[in-house]
Amino acid sequence: MSDGFDYQRQRMVEGLRAAGVTDERVLAAMAEVPRHLFVPRAMRHQAYLEDVSITIGEGQTISQPLIVALMTQAAAVGPSSRVLEVGTGSGYQAAILATLCQFVFTVERIGTLAREAKRRLDALGFENFSVKVMDGTLGWRAQAPFEAIIVTAAAPEVPEPLVDQLAEGGRLVVPVGERRLQELVVVQRRGKHTRRERIRGACFVPLIGRHGWEGEGR
Repeated sequence: MSDGFDYQRQRMVEGLRAAGVTDERVLAAMAEVPRHLFVPRAMRHQAYLEDVSITIGEGQTISQPLIVALMTQAAAVGPSSRVLEVGTGSGYQAAILATLCQFVFTVERIGTLAREAKRRLDALGFENFSVKVMDGTLGWRAQAPFEAIIVTAAAPEVPEPLVDQLAEGGRLVVPVGERRLQELVVVQRRGKHTRRERIRGACFVPLIGRHGWEGEGR
């Protein structure tokens, strides 16, 4: 059933494809999930611009569709994957992941955002997710290991607890760098060793927690 944004979503997906997103499962998920329901009503006209982030309150943002698509593609999420998301925010990235994988564990340190995200995901009929309010830099050890971990806020360094919670062959996607400018990094676990790859530059809000930044931010 059309929700009035079908054309905009299709145009967004065409833009993502042109920008280098090649994973057809990711593109299909981006075409399916109604991003306009995850942004403030007054900003819905910008919901499907592929390189625009939008403020969602509490000093946080919903990442650009291009960044969401690239991070999801880099995480190599499969149908049987158990995925950890650090920084629930609006719930949009969790919705994309829940469309693609077996189960999403998503953590958010700001209670109001976590509750609103759960409400949206419930309303859309998602059942394969769990939201918890906690310090995301510690991961969710009780549910580890994870085939993929996506961090939607910027860390000064790769949080070691998250690396420790990767399954064999698992991939952690995280922006790393200064508070205002970072690089997206993919960390893949191979036995006792890890392999790191840089994807592109990025600009995220700070990741706040024991293994992140101190002060205002996520």
